Amino acid sequence: MASGYIAQYGYNDGSGEYWITIDSNFCDGCGSCVKACPEHVFEVIPDDYDDNVSMVKETVKKKLKYLCSSCKPISGERHLACIEACPLGGISHSW
Repeated sequence: MASGYIAQYGYNDGSGEYWITIDSNFCDGCGSCVKACPEHVFEVIPDDYDDNVSMVKETVKKKLKYLCSSCKPISGERHLACIEACPLGGISHSW
């Protein structure tokens, strides 16, 4: 894998900051996040170095607050399927 980068996908609005971060130093493109996400937020694509990496689909970047809400209840325990599925810990959420 080539030298890594940190990619952030999402937005800020009046109610908060909604970003998913993928650190390519810890993403090997295994696709576990794609399979785990109930809202189909992720996809695996080749990067500029022809390494497979996960990313947030372009069509959902401005909808993360709503799409990710099923994994982030207002109260109780959070089970973030994408984070739990990533074996190398390459995914984080800002909220």
